[in-house]
Amino acid sequence: MVHLRIVVPSHQSGHALDLLQNTPSVSNLIFLERAALRPEGDVILCDVAREDASVIVSDLRELEIEREGSIAIENIDSMISATAALAEKAAKGLPTDAVVWEEVEQRTSENVELSASFLAFMVLAMAIAAIGILTDQLILIIGAMVVGPEFGPIAALSVAAVQRRPELARRSFAALGIGLAVGIASTLVFTLALEGADMIPSGFSQENHPFTEFISDPDAFSFLVAFVAGMVGVLSLTNAKSGALVGVLISVTTIPAAANIAVGAALGDWTQALGAAGQLALNLVAILLACMGTLLVQRRLYVRRRVSHLRAGAREAAGLPLGRSRRSGPDAGDESGEGRDV
Repeated sequence: MVHLRIVVPSHQSGHALDLLQNTPSVSNLIFLERAALRPEGDVILCDVAREDASVIVSDLRELEIEREGSIAIENIDSMISATAALAEKAAKGLPTDAVVWEEVEQRTSENVELSASFLAFMVLAMAIAAIGILTDQLILIIGAMVVGPEFGPIAALSVAAVQRRPELARRSFAALGIGLAVGIASTLVFTLALEGADMIPSGFSQENHPFTEFISDPDAFSFLVAFVAGMVGVLSLTNAKSGALVGVLISVTTIPAAANIAVGAALGDWTQALGAAGQLALNLVAILLACMGTLLVQRRLYVRRRVSHLRAGAREAAGLPLGRSRRSGPDAGDESGEGRDV
């Protein structure tokens, strides 16, 4: 179940209540008249089956509640209620397969902030990877994969492409590009400093490091692993499976490949640097394609559900048009979560 806290202008609370009262997948509906102070208005609390959360929020947005009020979404970890169980049964599908698109948009928007902490994670992850390459320690490579924050901007870029959100795409691309550039540059300086301090292992070469030589040797399996990992990453993102996301980060060599570009350039091994650049490009393309493909399938399933919901009687009770959305437009089905006119 998903909990909604809705701050609604008093002149719109009747429409919102009619919508929620007539939706079978809504339970534990509470109305607090004039309880909100900033912004002023009424407060509505309710629990919604996860499968219908996005379509209900889309209806509330058609009432333009977010313009003068707000809609907050919270996940419910445990619920003991026969009424809630009936509401879940009323929603088609399984909660584990449901995607709350507003959550996905919020997570991806947070993950593309070009902050000091984001750059720090990128720099530190590549430093760990560089040490792993120089010492041929696979455990350090795995650690660098986990620390690296690069999957967030990649996922956000995929969401932006699927939902046609150019501003999010610009921010995602900037975060990924600048983050990788800063990380590679800092790792180059770090490697030169290690060389100046005579801390590079004597006789270091990629050929003598069998455990990490795969980083600069891309092949078909590299693409396949990155592609599958991208699919799992999106599924973990849309279903909040953080454990699976950690596995995704360990599966791909994005951060180690970027670090290897710097190591190769610092030591004058351009064959290694070019190979690592190829590995980095291959991983980014494979993950991006997989993320976009998975999101497109999930989005198409949601749009079908949304179009079906547009004919629900609860919309008529709330004064919303049947069979079409007030917010319909050429991109409404992708950008705002609304279904197209049918």
